[in-house]
Order: sequence, then C-alpha cells, then structure tokens
Amino acid sequence: MTVTEPAQGLDTSVRTELYRTMVLIRTFEEAILRDYHADKKPVFDIGAGLIPGEMHLSAGQEPVAAGVCAHLTTDDAITATHRPHHLAIAHGVDLRTLAAEIFGRETGLGRGRGGHMHLFDPTTHFSCSGIIAEGYPPALGQAFAFTRQGTGRIAVAVTGEGAVNQGAFHESLNLAAQWRLPVVFVVEDNDWAISVPRRASTPIASNADRAAAYGIPGERVEDNAVEAVYAAAGRAVARARAGEGPSLIEVHTLRLWGHFEGDPQTYRDDLATVAEHDPIPAYEQTLRDAGLLDDVEVARIREDATARVDDGITYAKNSPSPDPATALSAVFA
Repeated sequence: MTVTEPAQGLDTSVRTELYRTMVLIRTFEEAILRDYHADKKPVFDIGAGLIPGEMHLSAGQEPVAAGVCAHLTTDDAITATHRPHHLAIAHGVDLRTLAAEIFGRETGLGRGRGGHMHLFDPTTHFSCSGIIAEGYPPALGQAFAFTRQGTGRIAVAVTGEGAVNQGAFHESLNLAAQWRLPVVFVVEDNDWAISVPRRASTPIASNADRAAAYGIPGERVEDNAVEAVYAAAGRAVARARAGEGPSLIEVHTLRLWGHFEGDPQTYRDDLATVAEHDPIPAYEQTLRDAGLLDDVEVARIREDATARVDDGITYAKNSPSPDPATALSAVFA
C-alpha cells in the first residue's frame, strides 16, 4: 500500500512538535557540518581536524525520524544505520553526550571510542552500526525480550533501501513474522545506496511490497511527507503493541547532502533540483498555511534549537579527549 495522506484530525500540538523535531535535527547537523569541515582545508583531509574520520549526515531525512519516533518512548528500542543522528535526536538521546561522542571525547556515549557510526545509549535503548542491515537482527532480540517480559515495549529497526537485498533483512522479516514479534521495520529510500541508484539494484518500485511475502502489512510513504510517516508509523506501532506482530514501512525520503562529507556526488543526476525538495521549508509552509506557525513562532523554535545545539557542541569541545593510557581498558582480549 502506498500512502501520501496525513493522519486525519492530527492534533495541532503534534504537527508543531513534528516541525520542532525536524528543525532541531537540522540545526544539530548543520553545526556538525561546520565543525567537521572547519579544519579540513585547503585540501580536504578526512583524517584531520576536530572530527576526524567519515561523516554521514541525514539532512533531508528528518521526516522519517520525526514521524516514527513521535510514537515511541525511551523505553522502546531503536536500531539505526551509519546515518543515525536524526533518529538519535528524535528518540531523545542527550545532545551533549551525542555531540561529545561525535567529537571523540571522554564524556561521549561511548567515551569517545565509537564515533558517530557506533552510537550506543542504554538510557534510551538506541544503537546504530556502520554495517549494512546490521540493526535488523538485534532489533529482533530486543523485541523478543520485550515479549517475554510482557511490558508492551516495542523495537524499531531502520535501514536504507540499499540494504533490503541483504540476507539480514529477509531473515529478520521472516523470523519476526513467524514469532509475531513487536517490531516495526523501517526502510529509508533516499534513492541512492552510496552511489548506486535503486533502479540498478532493486527490480521492484516499492520495498513495502516485500512485506506480503512474510504475511505482514507493508506501507510505502511517498513525498517525504512527515504527517504521512506519522500516520503509517502510528498504525505499525499500535499493531506491535497489541501483540499483532511486525510491520514494514518504506519512506521515499531525500538525501540532501553527500553519502559522506567529501563525497563529490558526480554520480547524481538530481543535484540541480535536490534543494527544491527540502522537507523542512515545505512543512513549515504547510503549517503557516494552516495558521499554526508565523514568523514569531518560527523564530522562537529556531532560537530554541540553536541554543540547545550550541550547548551540546560547547560541552563536547570543552570535554577531555580519552587518555591514551586507557586505550585497552575496554578491550576483551
């Protein structure tokens, strides 16, 4: 099933909160973008600077995180991909410890050892991995534990459209359906698996259609529409909490920036128009037209986001780097 319509009668406070979450995510990633590139000039050096290593930012994919995580509590679990910041923020991961981990500082989620692709936060049951489709099997384990505990908690597993051809994707859907596990599978279709267009790797137009092979519901949300994501996620989450088993949601979203920072994106044929489809100004205009936002409220939301992000970034920069003498302290062998 393909979905483009928002939830009927959506509460005004929910709509403005979706916008607020999206703005906070973008503000955070714009700050990371600035600091990531600030000292990698004049020639880009991926190993240099305050934030060395690869960086995968999620600008354009905010509707997925906002729409899905609006239905979750921090008692629910979520596993994300190598592009995880939007989901971490929407799920309530603390901005200070998140930023500190990205900067590789001792006060970070993993004490600066994991970096941005290996975030782990037991307080919100959030995790991610740089391995393709890796988050799906752990979500099954979490969902199985929740079932045995009888808590009503659920797990959400997020991956990209390039990962749906991995064995882990199909094995996870099969087992979750067989055991009726309380898990929601989410596929972020941003059209590009690194540099490979989906048309070159996947023979069907909607990965949501694959749900039928496992006897579970599947929905595809078009147009990167946050309210339609919210509606689809609401149905899937309710089904999971009611003990009715898993669901699959695919969202046709958008990657505004490169696969990684420094990516020249010479493979993309949509760069000239991609900025026109930015979901944040589009949703802002929707809420303005509905009389829910005006210049004053938009400014207030942006100022609040900036203040929270500035606090997190400042905390990270002022935090100590790990002591090299502790390099082996968390190694098993």
